Amino acid sequence: MEERRGASFDWKGPRVYVRYPRESDRRAFLTLRRESEAFLAPWEPTPPPGNQRYNDATYDKILAIARTDRRHGLFIVRREDDVLLGGIHFNEVVRGAFQSCYLGYWIGAPYARQGYMGEALKLGLSFAFEQLELHRVEANVIPQNAASMALVERLGFRREGLSERYLKIAGSWEDHVRWAMTSEEWGRERG
Repeated sequence: MEERRGASFDWKGPRVYVRYPRESDRRAFLTLRRESEAFLAPWEPTPPPGNQRYNDATYDKILAIARTDRRHGLFIVRREDDVLLGGIHFNEVVRGAFQSCYLGYWIGAPYARQGYMGEALKLGLSFAFEQLELHRVEANVIPQNAASMALVERLGFRREGLSERYLKIAGSWEDHVRWAMTSEEWGRERG
């Protein structure tokens, strides 16, 4: 397991750790995404026409953009056996006076509803607020995804409103509930 040197961010929780993707994760990622496709499809954006979601070209892109100025993608890995469980993405990072991003996350079907995502998102939010020094993280959740709605609320996100026809999901423009958390709110949650 790769350790971070010289950083104050603790990547490890009791059962999971989060880290950037590696070339050695390729097969595990592609297998997990393919096996979880039906489970994840109702919640994920529709890919562009002709774009296959889970192939080597997709993974090459993940590696290329996992750690850029505008995006940070982390994998969720189980500590006991180093099995890949899912991912967390901080997208469209904007600096300057805004210091904000959009949060995305997914977990493979075999690992859902076991508490892994809640633990991983706490690590990810520490990363966003402490390592990336962001001020605001926004999560947009399709209202029908009750588990995800409960998760962001449990983590301390504040419900801000409804974004109508926000993202194209499974071929239809779907409303999303907009949730947000600021670094001050994160500090209170941790305190």
